Amino acid sequence: MHLYGTQQINELGHLTIGGVDTIELAKQYGTPLFVYDTALIRKRSRGFIDTFEQLGVKAQVAYASKAFACVAAYQLAAQENLSLDVVSGGELYTAIKAGFPADRIHFHGNNKSIAELELAFETGIGCIVVDNFYEISLIKEIAQQKTQKMKILLRVTPGVEAHTHDFITTGQADSKFGFDLNNGQADEAFKQVVNDEHIELLGLHCHIGSQIFETEGFSLAAGKVMQKMGAWKEQHGFVAQVLNLGGGFGIRYTEEDKPLEPHEYVADMIRTVQDESKKLNLAMPEIWIEPGRSLVGDAGTSLYTIGSQKTVPNVRDYIAVDGGMSDNIRPALYDAKYEAIIANKANDPKTSTYTVAGKLCESGDKLIIDASLQNAHTGDILAMFCTGAYGYSMASNYNRVPRPAVVFVENGEHQLAIKRESYEDLVVNDLPLTLTKGE
Repeated sequence: MHLYGTQQINELGHLTIGGVDTIELAKQYGTPLFVYDTALIRKRSRGFIDTFEQLGVKAQVAYASKAFACVAAYQLAAQENLSLDVVSGGELYTAIKAGFPADRIHFHGNNKSIAELELAFETGIGCIVVDNFYEISLIKEIAQQKTQKMKILLRVTPGVEAHTHDFITTGQADSKFGFDLNNGQADEAFKQVVNDEHIELLGLHCHIGSQIFETEGFSLAAGKVMQKMGAWKEQHGFVAQVLNLGGGFGIRYTEEDKPLEPHEYVADMIRTVQDESKKLNLAMPEIWIEPGRSLVGDAGTSLYTIGSQKTVPNVRDYIAVDGGMSDNIRPALYDAKYEAIIANKANDPKTSTYTVAGKLCESGDKLIIDASLQNAHTGDILAMFCTGAYGYSMASNYNRVPRPAVVFVENGEHQLAIKRESYEDLVVNDLPLTLTKGE
């Protein structure tokens, strides 16, 4: 059995996280319940930050908060001296409400609205990652109206695409994100912003994919982007201050996954950028990265109560839980794989195979197919591992199911980070019918 972070099995045979019994958490807060191991989040954060500091490289490690966003999560990120990557006005608003330092917020997105960009100016964020020509025109217009200057990065697609372990140098051009590095778009974007009095161009940003287990793709991308920086210095005298290499660092979901430690990704990136800087006679830029899943993914565990069971003779055994695709759509959307245990029987041998079904009215609402588990009974608590990224953040009220509560645990203590939605919450924005019935 693979345990994550501070997870242990106590004398009762129960799974504990952060020194807290998950069965007691389920009793106190109900299920479905997201439980976050904040000590593991802190450890992962330090793993990235410390490597830059030990190697003497100026950097920002920005939490890519689309993985999981709430006030408490942003405050935890601030405690760990992370910067912040937001992708919507809602995430930006939440970060400001959390008291996150605005100058460490970076705003991403391929279709930022005028209202979102205005909020970015009003709150004084540190940087906008510019994605397209339309956005350049909006930023110029807003900056002129407000007589403010905005720092930006240009997001580019470097022609390096990550497919799990395979990296190719021909892909990524067909993307909704960024300026193509190879067809002249990036050069045109550079010309439009480099001398604008209301824009300070810091450098370039790229992101090659997600759930990456090797460093080769990052090195290829860094080399290509650095070459563009070298060309701009030679042709225009522009010296980039920042190179943002994005995120996408993989985590272990199942035994097939073999992720690297944070320091391995960082050290390889630094070596590549240092080598390219020397080759191109460039000053070493500040390196920014954007881990999201790799900070919170395996720090999150979902607790469910097992309800009905069904046996299809000679086919499979089902157990159904009180959540499903409404709190974790990844299995249905991406065919994502997970592992689980029965948290109140954690020391028992895994002698049974079940397909874990959700309660939503969709035949595709299956969380795990053919899960190896302890013998299950109604009322048992199922703990599904590595649900901390894109679980709650992609949750919905499909079938009018309330979204779960979220609890943070650390050093034997626990706190509610997000309250469970009530039925009343589900109808709070609904309005009664006022149209007159026709004859």
